[in-house]
Amino acid sequence: MLIPVNPWIRGFGLAPDAPVRLLCFPHAGGIAAYYRPMAAALAPDVDILAVQYPGRQDRFQEPLVDGVGELADSVTDAVLPLLDRPLSFFGHSMGAAVAYEAALRLEARGHRLRSLFVSGQSTPSARRDRGIHSLPDDLLAAELERLGATDPAILADRELLGVLLPAIRADYRAIEGYRRGDEPALDCPIAALTGTADPYVRVSEVAAWSGLTRHDFALHELPGDHFFLDARRDRVCEILRSHLTLSPTADPR
Repeated sequence: MLIPVNPWIRGFGLAPDAPVRLLCFPHAGGIAAYYRPMAAALAPDVDILAVQYPGRQDRFQEPLVDGVGELADSVTDAVLPLLDRPLSFFGHSMGAAVAYEAALRLEARGHRLRSLFVSGQSTPSARRDRGIHSLPDDLLAAELERLGATDPAILADRELLGVLLPAIRADYRAIEGYRRGDEPALDCPIAALTGTADPYVRVSEVAAWSGLTRHDFALHELPGDHFFLDARRDRVCEILRSHLTLSPTADPR
């Protein structure tokens, strides 16, 4: 069961008294509930929360947002009440870009994260527009099938898929249009995760996140493709737990 924290953030209620929080940012087309297994695995040590983008599930009637910066602006406002204890961000694919932008905005307001986890995503300067957002519906559905992150039952239900595709397309438009003229370094450690067989992101592009922190950096290469998170969830949770529960507590300010 998802628990609304505010319009942008959902909780799972599995570790409300944990000493640290981890806010997870979904991939393009993703939903907050995707992170429930991670929340269960990390309880009771870490309280997992997740971002719910507009245009899906309980936010289905809300206008879509197709810009990474706009998403980050809204998430930043929503995060401020959560800074009463150490807070980290985890973002996969598009979610990593939104998490990075939100972290920059928090620092501009005088707050810093305990740590940032980026998964399956290159640095902003390495972003490439593959044109997925402009594909016809049938080719976009084929791309989703190739990625393997969408329930096959949804892909087979053309009526349901037609309802979901606008939000998915908006997400791809956001990440494929994402550019920065600079890449400010963050005042928190960064840990990057990547699948060694990811067809979309090179390991070297993920390793380049080392230049976007003024603190420690760690690169974790895991067997798998773009959605190695699913097949390697136990290992991913081990990595998160080691960084979140062993590193010194940062002042959430």
